[in-house]
Amino acid sequence: MISQLFILSSKGDHLIYKDFRGETGSDVVSVFYEKVTALSGDQPPVVMSYKDLHFVHVRLGGLYWVATTTASSSPFTVIEFLNRLTSLIKDYCGGLSEASVQMNFALIYELLDEVVDHGYIQTTSSDILKNFIQTEAVSSRPFSLFDLSNIGLFGAETQQSKVAPSSAASRPIQSSRGEQGGTSEIFVDVIERMCVTIGNNGLVMKAEVEGEIRVKCFMSSCSEMRIGLNEELSIGKSQLRGYGAAVRVDECSFHPAVRLEEFDSHRILRLCPSQGEQTVMQYQLSDGLPSAPPFRLFPSIERDNGGRLLMYLKLRCDLPPKSAAISVCVTLPVPKGSLSLSQELSSPDQSAELKVQSRAVIWNIPRFTGGTQLSALFKVEVPCLSSASMLEVGPVGLSFELPKFTATGLQIRFLRLSPVQPGPSQRWVRYVTHSDSYTIRI
Repeated sequence: MISQLFILSSKGDHLIYKDFRGETGSDVVSVFYEKVTALSGDQPPVVMSYKDLHFVHVRLGGLYWVATTTASSSPFTVIEFLNRLTSLIKDYCGGLSEASVQMNFALIYELLDEVVDHGYIQTTSSDILKNFIQTEAVSSRPFSLFDLSNIGLFGAETQQSKVAPSSAASRPIQSSRGEQGGTSEIFVDVIERMCVTIGNNGLVMKAEVEGEIRVKCFMSSCSEMRIGLNEELSIGKSQLRGYGAAVRVDECSFHPAVRLEEFDSHRILRLCPSQGEQTVMQYQLSDGLPSAPPFRLFPSIERDNGGRLLMYLKLRCDLPPKSAAISVCVTLPVPKGSLSLSQELSSPDQSAELKVQSRAVIWNIPRFTGGTQLSALFKVEVPCLSSASMLEVGPVGLSFELPKFTATGLQIRFLRLSPVQPGPSQRWVRYVTHSDSYTIRI
């Protein structure tokens, strides 16, 4: 049972406040923000208590999504509800940001009235809610095919699919009353998260991939959609299928609405998509990658005559030459007491800084083309640098995004809708791989 629900900006501004039971005053909002900002570290506890009240919150889109409950409520249920609520508001408003919440506050209050009744959760289904929600969503940035600012970040260059800008899916759910003559759109995203550990000898110690296929539908009517995957896709340890490049996952699961009559024979998923976003397939590869890891690091760590710590790093990107990684961030832990940093970088678009509190050097690379190598020389002032201090260097952590790339090799072969849509319709397929954890020991 939920007593109150409110949304705060990162600065503590009240964006949305809903009191379902009238048991406590609105001062609990200020109490929550004081408690969450008084804590040290970037990961405050999800559940905090104040007198007989419990604060349960998640932080998404730079906002605090908070529910207050009594001792008799399950915190896991409230956390799941908050996650579903954020997904629902993202579907309706087109994104999770302070601007989108402010522009759609009337819509969000209407959603809360339907989703929660006197503190009891009713539903978070877009299919059910679209019959009751009448307020139109306001998009902070309407989609335009002429906006080419982000083209190339996502997409698959095949005859069966088209490439859309990365902002193309930030569209609010269309009104249930429909828009005559509007363009119908459907997005299929193949998203993978990579977890890799490389030893100091350069050998891969751990390589895991978790992936999912998401469908986001903005079509008023679509009786069935067929998604064709790689015909040579193999599930588990069975013999590889077909004659093409090997594509294998260890296990997979499907949304209950997905029909699998053609999956075993032709690797085709069939479903009737509903408006909004849903994950139709999840899969995992846990015993190695079909190709080399995307990054290799060649470090050299030593101490100079002046007592400074010298770290020379050569980072190689092993992606295909036509591919590129974006938003690459290299985090290198340094000894305690490090005071200052001077650096020599191989290109002017890179940057580096010393984070004294987190005790790490952060090396940022906006774009890293496949088949190339970058280098950096870092000189760190460390008082009383000793051999024991040298052991505090590393391991190196990488975060990055790989557009138009899947680590498993899974691809969308075709995307077909039936019946054929009478008006103009667009189908978009996009691929991206994120680093969940990429660690290199030195």
